[in-house]
Amino acid sequence: MKKLIAKVFRDNTKLICDVGEIGGLFTDSTSLESFLQKTVEMIAQHMNSQVCSIYLYNEEQRDLTLSATKGLNQEHIGQLRLKLGEGLTGLALKELRVIEERCASQNPNFKCVENLGEEQYESFLAVPIFRGATKIGAIVIQNKNKAYFSANDEQALRAITSQLANTIEMTRLFMSINEQKKPSTDKTVAFDSKFLKGQVGSPGFAFAQAIVLENDLLRLEEKVSQSKRVYSLAEFQKALRTTEIQLEFFQKNVEEKLSDVASLIFSAQILMLKDQSFYQSIVKLVEQGMNPPKAIMVIVDDYVQKFQKIDNAYLREKSQDVRDIGRRLVSNLLGDSEDLGKYNQCIVISREMLPSEVLKLSSQRIKGLVLLSGGTTSHVSILAQSLQIPLIIVDEPKLINLPELTSVLMDAQEGNIYIDPSKDIKHTYEEKEKLRERASHSKGKIKGCTRSRDGLRIQLMANINLLGDLQYARDVKADGIGLYRTEFPFIVRSDFPSEEEQYVIYQRLTEGMKGKEITFRTLDIGGDKVLSYFESHVKENNPFLGMRSIRFSLRHEEIFSQQIRAILRAGYKSDLRIMFPMISSIDEFVSARNIVDKCLKQLKDLNIKHHSQPKIGMMIELPAVVQIMEELALEADFFSIGTNDFIQYMLAVDRTNEKVSDLYLPEHPAILRALKIIVSTANKHQKDISICGDMAHQKQFLSYFLGVGIKKLSLNPAYIPEVQEVIESININEAEEQSRKLLTVSKLSEMKKMIINKG
Repeated sequence: MKKLIAKVFRDNTKLICDVGEIGGLFTDSTSLESFLQKTVEMIAQHMNSQVCSIYLYNEEQRDLTLSATKGLNQEHIGQLRLKLGEGLTGLALKELRVIEERCASQNPNFKCVENLGEEQYESFLAVPIFRGATKIGAIVIQNKNKAYFSANDEQALRAITSQLANTIEMTRLFMSINEQKKPSTDKTVAFDSKFLKGQVGSPGFAFAQAIVLENDLLRLEEKVSQSKRVYSLAEFQKALRTTEIQLEFFQKNVEEKLSDVASLIFSAQILMLKDQSFYQSIVKLVEQGMNPPKAIMVIVDDYVQKFQKIDNAYLREKSQDVRDIGRRLVSNLLGDSEDLGKYNQCIVISREMLPSEVLKLSSQRIKGLVLLSGGTTSHVSILAQSLQIPLIIVDEPKLINLPELTSVLMDAQEGNIYIDPSKDIKHTYEEKEKLRERASHSKGKIKGCTRSRDGLRIQLMANINLLGDLQYARDVKADGIGLYRTEFPFIVRSDFPSEEEQYVIYQRLTEGMKGKEITFRTLDIGGDKVLSYFESHVKENNPFLGMRSIRFSLRHEEIFSQQIRAILRAGYKSDLRIMFPMISSIDEFVSARNIVDKCLKQLKDLNIKHHSQPKIGMMIELPAVVQIMEELALEADFFSIGTNDFIQYMLAVDRTNEKVSDLYLPEHPAILRALKIIVSTANKHQKDISICGDMAHQKQFLSYFLGVGIKKLSLNPAYIPEVQEVIESININEAEEQSRKLLTVSKLSEMKKMIINKG
């Protein structure tokens, strides 16, 4: 192939780069790394550029690694990783387009990496390396002089990448085959990022040492193997009793704080300690001459393996309880108090987590939680919000290999995670946290009555997940409870709570909001809210479209009736409303209401005090409801639009699936138009209607809601102060005019300009 000479290039680059030259570089190189390094040096020389870097893309991890550089800090080679779309380089590869910046630091997508040394280089040119639709990496050149690169330079770099693409791709393939023969011996190298961007599951701020939950048992095994002391059977028995006392103490403490959801969450562990089979298995090994710490680990591992093979999901999940028992027993035996309290004031990292596990960790005062899977609207996220535990969900599997007690800073307002943050980053976030704390003190200034700028009364109701949320709802002067999620006492237990257990919880709720309206949503399980102790005979392929919410309640009438009776009894003398979730037809609503009527008759016949005339309403979450709103308005006393599920089902987007999260669009014209139809119909029939779900606190939609006739919002009490402030700035006439304009828009791009920018 002829040399590429420069009439398309800047005259002073003198770029002479052909296949032969690149082939020579590869032949002379001993590895992919040395080949890439020689390549960047060659390009930097030919392009007369102060910096040249190559980033290679990993399809499995969906990130780019700095693989060679001339001009930047060499220590970052193999260490610096960018997620696809992160920074200007990641964006160039994600969108498969050239990015040229004359003053790179001014671009909002510019990512400043500490100690990389690129801040001084303002001129920036990134060209993606790809073959067909296959992403391979990116080449970046930089220069200190602003506006240094020209269109000719862009063409030159494009020519180089087209020649490099096949060579790099094939070389990387051969290297990866060879690497499979050489297993890694150092796990800590597997994680080398300094910054991760995730989704906020529960807002807050935390700076602490991190512990990876899954690695605890492995670390304990190492500690046991290194221990030279031989322990006696009596010492093991003492450790057993000490562990039992500790767990009973945890259980008592957590029940005092979270009586509604903490029923016997440590029961499985306490029962296992009392189980003679478990105890005797360890004793038998000790009597055969095995050191007690080792005997504990052997039996614990055996039980873990057995639990994980069980078909029953609830029992499978108990393998984590077994691990925790092993850790506590061995720590007590070794006298390692530091290990016992290791979660205290730490950030915990885990692949996934059950609500009951979140409760256990909260009782040990963790500072934050990082999960590698799950959705921001999952019940683990909602529970973390109520427990005020900062939570970030991040798609980074290698984070599981983070070395123990690495310092981590979580900004769970923005979704940022910093690994071993610098002093500057720590200082910046400490200042931000001080500002947030000062802002939280402003709740005392909240007005007891929310009105628009021109005086329209708007009710701000609180969404309650746990009884602990009640105090905050009172602090922010919520007008009542717009939604009490009754499923939490079901989700975290090992069996269905009885009518009496539910009654005690519900009664505390009604007593905590005396004189104010209280809406109980009946059991809403299924989809992402699974009862691990209750399995249907057939596994559902599409749980979000399966046996969930009101469908479950109607199919299991006795369970439903127990809940309704408990609500009616607890709601005696209160402003009680009962709301059915996921109603899809008039028949479903009437069937559910008939069960309430049966329960009313049962309580009356038994002469048990109860609320005799509760208002009966429904959540609007399914598109089918839009077309039958007129008829439903004749049946229901009130409506609440559950925007999270409504958007999910309208747009066919799983709201817990990070891969399609960018398609979950509250501003979609179909969503806003459907909401208008629903609200107008309810208002025409003079039926109370509210907005519930995440849209209720999103500032950019508040004017639209008021403009289409919404006068009640139901939201997390933490958002009430800022939502009240926004509402007080809205003029209803102006809001109505704006909503009319929005309803004429059909394109998402136009809608975003009109509404999203208002946030």
